[in-house]
Amino acid sequence: MPELPEVEIIRCGLQPVMEGAVIKSITVNRPALRYPFPANFQARLQEQKLVRLKRRAKFLNACLSSGERLLMHLGMSGRFTVAGSRAVGNFAQGHGGDPKHDHVIFHMDNGATVTFNDMRRFGFMELIAPGEPSRLDILGPEPLDPHFNAEVLRAALQRKKTTIKSALLDQHVIAGLGNIYVCEALYRAGIFPGCLAASLSGDQTEALTDRIRVVLREAIGAGGASLRDFANTEGLPGYFQHSFDVYDREGQPCKNCDTLIERFRQAGRSTFYCPSCQQEQGRNSTLAIPRPNPLTSRPDGKGFYVQ
Repeated sequence: MPELPEVEIIRCGLQPVMEGAVIKSITVNRPALRYPFPANFQARLQEQKLVRLKRRAKFLNACLSSGERLLMHLGMSGRFTVAGSRAVGNFAQGHGGDPKHDHVIFHMDNGATVTFNDMRRFGFMELIAPGEPSRLDILGPEPLDPHFNAEVLRAALQRKKTTIKSALLDQHVIAGLGNIYVCEALYRAGIFPGCLAASLSGDQTEALTDRIRVVLREAIGAGGASLRDFANTEGLPGYFQHSFDVYDREGQPCKNCDTLIERFRQAGRSTFYCPSCQQEQGRNSTLAIPRPNPLTSRPDGKGFYVQ
């Protein structure tokens, strides 16, 4: 499932052609994705200006001129592609997969056509009326928000009776993290994924908060991670999977100590870790792996890349 970096990459690709434009019409090719589409879905969107396109956790959050919000979730295999507008520039004509899975098509007044393709149909779209509660209301803090810090994380972890990995995957504790980036952040912080969340020291929480931010920023700079279905609005894969330290590296040597990376199951998911760098009973220090500047601006002004 796309996590925070992948959804942010999609938002950056859609923003130039959707934000500030009017939805002239919308084509819906099936009655439901993971859930049925909202009542009068097309009528409520048509002729509405998309005032602002934001991201909250793993959701795209589009604010409309009607006051409603359009929430969009990619599910497991959802992707957006853009075609047909001068404003699109380098985003023109992405490749969205098999057209038979093109479920929702937005026709914008600037000439852009934005297509949502979802082979597995685990994605969904919801319309939230002004003042109406939504699933965003119960999410935890954004890890890249300046107000998110070690004190906030430590307070949330103290209330948990689960392992640290399970706690970080809980969207009420911190929003937007998934299996990939939790494994990577815990490795860099030198924390065993199976230790109890409430047992982390202040220093460990401080290190973990920092490593979460660093990993997410590096992933955004690399265009996200493409293991199966993810592609940006140009139809191109991300490259952060080539920088994984532990995730999906079972049996390969640790980049820090050469110990072989191991995998075990936690709550039905694979956990990857280094048994030496992430010892179950404590760590002396966090890992100091040299990293390039993860956020170097692209010369065309459309986002960032990794040097």
